[in-house]
Amino acid sequence: MRFRTMRDFIRKRSRPVCASLLLLIAAGFIAAGVNRGETLLVFNKAVNICMECIGLG
Repeated sequence: MRFRTMRDFIRKRSRPVCASLLLLIAAGFIAAGVNRGETLLVFNKAVNICMECIGLG
């Protein structure tokens, strides 16, 4: 693949790097939340919202 300018080269190469970096940051935040025990809290909130939506809460 040939690039016309250096700017095209940087754009094409930086997108996968940025995506990978964001994926690693997101995984880190998820791991931190699981480590703090917030999965149960999130699940309880989701259940409450769902029950309110269908009219049982």
